[in-house]
Amino acid sequence: MLASPAATAGDAAAGSDVFKSECSECHSVQQGRNKKGPSLFGIVGRAAGTLPDYNYSDALRHAPWTWTADKLHGYLSQPAKQANPGTKMKYSGLDNAKQLEDLIAYLDTLH
Repeated sequence: MLASPAATAGDAAAGSDVFKSECSECHSVQQGRNKKGPSLFGIVGRAAGTLPDYNYSDALRHAPWTWTADKLHGYLSQPAKQANPGTKMKYSGLDNAKQLEDLIAYLDTLH
């Protein structure tokens, strides 16, 4: 049986708070503003490793995927396993399922 969309959708407002506490030290949500990591503006639907003004690791520059909600879920829960070897991201992952869904819902609003 499939879950209703409301049961699986994250809360973007709560995801903004997760971003601030978990991601904002290294990532910006402003278009064209990179930090240690690339800007996450427009991340959902973008091919991995393709932001032109960021120096990606070889692992992400050559990654054969597009950032979908499912791919973000896997990556943000275990970055090193998804882009291994060689990711520069020094984050071990977000293991709180609710926060992860909220964060992805927030990232999906950044267009």
